[in-house]
Amino acid sequence: MKLPHKPSLIQSLTDDLKSTLSRTIGLAGVVIISLSAMLPGIFVTPTFAAEIMGPGIWIAYLLAASVVLPGALSKSELASGMPSSGGSYVYLQRTYGPLIGTISGLGLWASFLLKSAFALIGFSAYFIAVTTYFDVDMNMMTLSMSALVLITVVNILGVSKVKAIQTPIVIATVALLLFICVAAFFVDGFDAQRPVDAAFSTDIWTLAEAAAFVFVAYAGVTKVAAIGGEVKDPEKNLPAGIMLSLLIATVLYTAIAYLMMAAIPGEWWIQDGKVVENPIFVFAEKVAGTEFGIFAAILSVLIMISMALAGILASSRFLFAMSQDNLLPQALEEVNVRYETPHWPIILTGIVMGIAIMEAPLKDVVKLASGFKIMIFMMINSCVIILRQTSKEYDWNPSYKGPMYPYIQIWGIVAGAVLMYFIGEKALIGGGAAILAGSATYYLYGKKHATIQTTPVQSFRQQFKSGTPNEQQVRVAVFHAADLGGKNHLTLREFQHALSSLGFEYTSDESRMIFHNADIDANGVIDIDEFFQLFEDHSDE
Repeated sequence: MKLPHKPSLIQSLTDDLKSTLSRTIGLAGVVIISLSAMLPGIFVTPTFAAEIMGPGIWIAYLLAASVVLPGALSKSELASGMPSSGGSYVYLQRTYGPLIGTISGLGLWASFLLKSAFALIGFSAYFIAVTTYFDVDMNMMTLSMSALVLITVVNILGVSKVKAIQTPIVIATVALLLFICVAAFFVDGFDAQRPVDAAFSTDIWTLAEAAAFVFVAYAGVTKVAAIGGEVKDPEKNLPAGIMLSLLIATVLYTAIAYLMMAAIPGEWWIQDGKVVENPIFVFAEKVAGTEFGIFAAILSVLIMISMALAGILASSRFLFAMSQDNLLPQALEEVNVRYETPHWPIILTGIVMGIAIMEAPLKDVVKLASGFKIMIFMMINSCVIILRQTSKEYDWNPSYKGPMYPYIQIWGIVAGAVLMYFIGEKALIGGGAAILAGSATYYLYGKKHATIQTTPVQSFRQQFKSGTPNEQQVRVAVFHAADLGGKNHLTLREFQHALSSLGFEYTSDESRMIFHNADIDANGVIDIDEFFQLFEDHSDE
């Protein structure tokens, strides 16, 4: 199979990012980021999995982890070879080309926003437990939608320091879950044999269906790979951190699922004909009393809002990255002049999340999110196979290479396909919709705009090189005049206005390419002083 890109593209991407990104995240940071993206899954999925296969669900979490493992290893390798802020979208787009890049980008966007949507639906169930305890009447849909509006506004405002609270929340959540697990052993009527008997009496098809459903609980394990360029010693810390966080989550999920079913008898996951949507509250209340259950519910609210807050940011960045590759309209890559955040992708993501919250039951949202993530993991595994097989031709030599190649990747692809079958028709319909939407987007828009070569950048550099000192002074003055935010930064729209004022005749797509070439950290703005310095440094090319 031939890759659609020249070998220099991947190599230059690697070299540029390695030389420009600041590596500040250590092993502990990698683990925290991964766990913060995963932990909310255990607060929602156990009871729905129990509806499928009963009290033996702990083995479903083990099986799901074994299917996640190949993707985690593959993504570690891809991240060390292409440390880009685009994550999976970048790997797929660089490996397969813009058509598959468009399809996968929209699929990733959908999977992230759906996981954030189910976190907000699940959060409201825990919040209802708190309001009921304090005798306050609130509507669950109102809670979910209010939280969605809040986190959408926060993302637009760019309050990035909110992420600083993730570390204490993750630590407190892990401590809470460990305490509940220990307390479970002292519950009257604790039956350690019940979940074991149920697990091994379940047929393989039911187990596969349950494993496919809980797959979404592990989906965030490789999220940190998207910022691989900021990780210290990525060839060591990325794979070690991803594997360690996957191990922690697997042990924690399996233990909770096992002990939850051993401590609470009967089909407790069904109440009044409906599946219980706050299983950790029920578990905590059983092992340590109502007051502790309420404390657990409050902490559950915090971890799930934290996850949704980060999730809407992550999902909106896929639209942002695709627009930067000219696969989506320019409006989706423009950042707010005041807050310097991509407001339109954030708003669009929030709107679609709102539709999912209002229209789709929680179980269907989880199934769709799991389905999308399984498909992406399968594609990530295939990327490694393709790049390894063409390593000489396309100069693929990452600092980290996963073990057990290609058997582990083949297992991930085959097992993923099996889980996709068992997850149900809704996930298959969702995947088909992503393929149709991505193909239509590419052929109607992306194909017409994403074929520009690098000549506009070379031409622009040559024109800057030939400018006189007086012309350079005028250019600097015009660029600063275009800076409406007064931050010595230019957004794409401001940059285009500056070029037009200076008489540079470039099309919209050409000016976007020049802008992206100068926007080294891909945050949607360029520093004016650094911009001029960048082209002066390349003036001899």
